[in-house]
Amino acid sequence: MKRFLAHLKTYMFRGILAAIPIVLSYIVLRFLYLTIDKRVVILVDHYFGLIIPGIGIVAFLILLYFLGLLASNFIGRRFFSLIEHIANRIPIVSSTYKIGKQISSTFSLPEKEIFKKAVLLEHFSKDVWTIGFVTGTIFDAATNEKLYKVFVPTVPNPTSGFIAIVKESQVRDPGWSVEEGLKAVISAGIISPAQVLSPPQKTIL
Repeated sequence: MKRFLAHLKTYMFRGILAAIPIVLSYIVLRFLYLTIDKRVVILVDHYFGLIIPGIGIVAFLILLYFLGLLASNFIGRRFFSLIEHIANRIPIVSSTYKIGKQISSTFSLPEKEIFKKAVLLEHFSKDVWTIGFVTGTIFDAATNEKLYKVFVPTVPNPTSGFIAIVKESQVRDPGWSVEEGLKAVISAGIISPAQVLSPPQKTIL
């Protein structure tokens, strides 16, 4: 009986984990449908006499595209800086805006380009590894060794952390992409690759 209950508990838990991305996707799609698509369809039907399902979502995607263009030029950056300045002066809105900005900064393309490689850094003690990102290398003239500059982010906010200058023997290549490493940091290890692909002390760069 205990084995059956343990079996039942294990697979129910796995079922919950499998359902989470499906449920989240449903919630997002339903939110877009109720708050955007449905209202836009009603407006288009009212003014033009046409019913086009999905036009609201298409309009939302187009809006995101133009926001991206706006944020990429000088005038747009000044505009968003003004919004940030105003948001920071409103107590509750300030906290929410800062969290959203940290998340968007984490997934921004320039930051991913700065990180050359996701690595495991031997930290705290022997055989204890933490996730880091190689930002470059420097040469130690005293020992004729190549040293790695590794950014070690804090969890779950990877926009802060510290820089470690380490030897090649202290760094391990797990075979992960930068995006996979960032997901592991943001999710506090809940979302991460299933395995470390390479043995310790493999050449990173």
